[in-house]
Amino acid sequence: MVVGSTAASVVARGELFGLLSGEASRGVTLISAPAGSGKTVLLTSWIEEAGIRDRVAWVSVEREERDAQHFWVSVVGELRKAGGGVVESLEPAPRFDGDAAIGRLTNGLELLGQPVVLVIDDLHELRSEDALRHLELLLAGRPPLLRVILASRRDPRLGLHRLRLADELTEIRSADLRFNLEEARALLVAAGITLPEDSLALLHERTEGWVAGLRLAALALAGHPDPERFVAEFSGSERTVADYLFAEVLERQPEEARRLLLRTSIVDRVNAALADALTGAVGSRRVLQELEQQNAFVFSLDASRSWFRYHHLFADMLRLELERAEPELIPQLHRTAATWHAEHGYLVEAVRHAQAAGDWDAAARLVAEHSTTLALDGRGTTLEALLAQFPASAPSADPELALVFARRELLGGSLGDGEAYIALAESNASTVADERRSRFEISCAFARLMLARRRGDFTAALEEAQPLLDSESEIASEPGPGSDVRAAALIQLGIVELWSAQYVDAERHLEHGLELARRGRRPYLEVQCLAHLAVAAARRSFGQARERALEALAIADAHGWESDAVTGTALVTLGNIDVWQGRFGDAELWLERGEAAVRPDLEPATGLLLYNARGRLFVARGQLQEAVDSFRAAARLEALLVAPQFLRSPTHRILAQTQMRLEDPAAARATLAALAEETPGSDTAQLALANVAFADGDAQAVVDTLAPVLDGSLPSGPMLLVDAFLLDAAARDLLGETHAAVEDVERALELAEQDRLIWPFVVTPPPDLLERHPRHRTSHGGLLKDILDVVAGSSPPPRATETAPLQEDLSESELRVLRYLPSNLSASEIASELILSVYTVKTHTRHIYAKLGVHRRTEAVERARELGILGSSSRLR
Repeated sequence: MVVGSTAASVVARGELFGLLSGEASRGVTLISAPAGSGKTVLLTSWIEEAGIRDRVAWVSVEREERDAQHFWVSVVGELRKAGGGVVESLEPAPRFDGDAAIGRLTNGLELLGQPVVLVIDDLHELRSEDALRHLELLLAGRPPLLRVILASRRDPRLGLHRLRLADELTEIRSADLRFNLEEARALLVAAGITLPEDSLALLHERTEGWVAGLRLAALALAGHPDPERFVAEFSGSERTVADYLFAEVLERQPEEARRLLLRTSIVDRVNAALADALTGAVGSRRVLQELEQQNAFVFSLDASRSWFRYHHLFADMLRLELERAEPELIPQLHRTAATWHAEHGYLVEAVRHAQAAGDWDAAARLVAEHSTTLALDGRGTTLEALLAQFPASAPSADPELALVFARRELLGGSLGDGEAYIALAESNASTVADERRSRFEISCAFARLMLARRRGDFTAALEEAQPLLDSESEIASEPGPGSDVRAAALIQLGIVELWSAQYVDAERHLEHGLELARRGRRPYLEVQCLAHLAVAAARRSFGQARERALEALAIADAHGWESDAVTGTALVTLGNIDVWQGRFGDAELWLERGEAAVRPDLEPATGLLLYNARGRLFVARGQLQEAVDSFRAAARLEALLVAPQFLRSPTHRILAQTQMRLEDPAAARATLAALAEETPGSDTAQLALANVAFADGDAQAVVDTLAPVLDGSLPSGPMLLVDAFLLDAAARDLLGETHAAVEDVERALELAEQDRLIWPFVVTPPPDLLERHPRHRTSHGGLLKDILDVVAGSSPPPRATETAPLQEDLSESELRVLRYLPSNLSASEIASELILSVYTVKTHTRHIYAKLGVHRRTEAVERARELGILGSSSRLR
């Protein structure tokens, strides 16, 4: 909200202005008082008087606001305007990470160059517990130049006692807001009303200084034939005030204004065009502006005075009167409001009014057409609320709506319920209108594709994808009302093709989905697309895969989605790459974040990659039992997968290999038996059998078993071939075939060179085989040196991107956190010391690592000391 000018009849509240502006004011001000106490008028008049309109971020909480993300998008947007853009924008997303958003907001507010006032009006309407918790975090970590004013009908649940104890809270209560006798007189005089002293005292007594009551009285007294009698009969009881509003306010308005007030009372806010539609007349802008100028409980919501709302009590009265006077008109008014809001892009309001009108068909159409857009706009909670308003029979009566319910259940993990809704939709498909039939069929295919993908049944998913493939030209059409659905469908299709080893089609559909996501400005879909394109790129080049994954994470970080599930695939991909390249410390960091983001039950393929990567990391570190546990977790996920064996076989092979190293040959053979049954004669099975033969000391059996893999009879990928050549080298070394062993190692190094693969060399051959490899004969001396360094316990040299000097200075907030890093304090303990959230401390720490080009706390301390940012013997005060 942009604060408009103050009406001439507003009484200057000098004492309260002093509380708001003077040195006695604290960092946070709470104005808590009943409706009609003058909270909003006090703030708008103070802002005008103080001349700080450009530095005020005003947020009016929408009625019964339950969407935490919707609320915080408004707050961040207003703070961006008032703070000169130092605050980063907050983009809506299907899943909202409030802790991350508050951390980013607080970091941005640290950069304010001048004081800014955040006003949150009607805070009592905020019904989201998450939003209130995040607001408490903002108040606790409030930067010095941010002033926060909370206006509410009741005390919010924000732990304000902490601010009170710290002497950082100014409180203005209903007793402070009540008009004294002189202020009541000033209000009446400003309205052109003069009362005898006894009548004035009586009116003040009856209203107890209640601002709304006095203003109601002033409106009624204007032109009243017997002011003294009016005052004598005026009562402050709710019923009397309601009677007064009916008889003395509404009835005294001209017919045009009465008609407008009653017929627009069904909406939460109104502008001239909407009012014209509801009244069937023209000229509503003039009427609304005149009502606002009269302080007739009509308030403008923007500087141009185009949008208005009514005081809640006044609106309640108007709706009651409409129900009494014209009850038969109310459904039609809601239908008109639904049509107008739909035409102007206010989808949520359109659905609510269609539901209020009992027009369930129209409501279902709107939800079916725009549910994907609402979810991607971060209005998932609102969508849930809209679905809850439909009668239980609605999905049975409307197959398109049933598909919306199905997608909701699938996204939430209720696969059985999702499947039931899909079946319900398909059973009623004949009732779908011809002009919507094609879209319905695509939506059905999309839903079944989602179901199959969530179950890991990629074979079935490809079958379900056929209608999407048949309708590809329609899916790929220009952006329009269904562009979000098209982009999401292409991405789902591409993901299924990726996990089904149909790489060419997968990349084509993912690239197309990425194009549509970018064209439609859907960064959430961009992240999902890029993450899976990274998986596809890893087949060709780890460098390309890393670029794709880091691009996905950069977009996610820019929008506050660092911990969102959408980042999981990118994080796991980066962790997997770093395991293969011997960067085990970096890998652990990526995989820890990936584990926090991934839900293996809903993303079994990504979960399988995660557990396999973790297992490989454990093997490299000699933690063999932990590795077996991780590989078994991967194997359990396989029960959810009905997929090509390229996903499943490596788990059994590496599990068996690890069991052999644990000297548990019985378990290894049982694992191999399962592998042989699933993939008899495959390259993976042959390599696994060769590992068992090597553990049994039968070197010749190793050579014989690996022969069809190494001579190309069984086509294999480079990673498996590296393992195979190394195992063959070890076997031939035992057989005394030194030249053949050297050739095998050289072939393995050649295959590993492009992606700098190190992990196979760490876990497969005896270390002395690599140490004896002739340096003068190898073409891969640099890689061999890196491998031997890792085997000896060192890290490989940093990538080129990691050697760049410090390009960006640390912020003051980051420096504060940096000074605690040499200590033994945990992140939560540092947060407590600095009075910050744990998330904020972790965010600052990640930024410190990135700016210093390091990955660990000890490295950050060492690097900071080298740069002179941190003293060599830095101590906390």
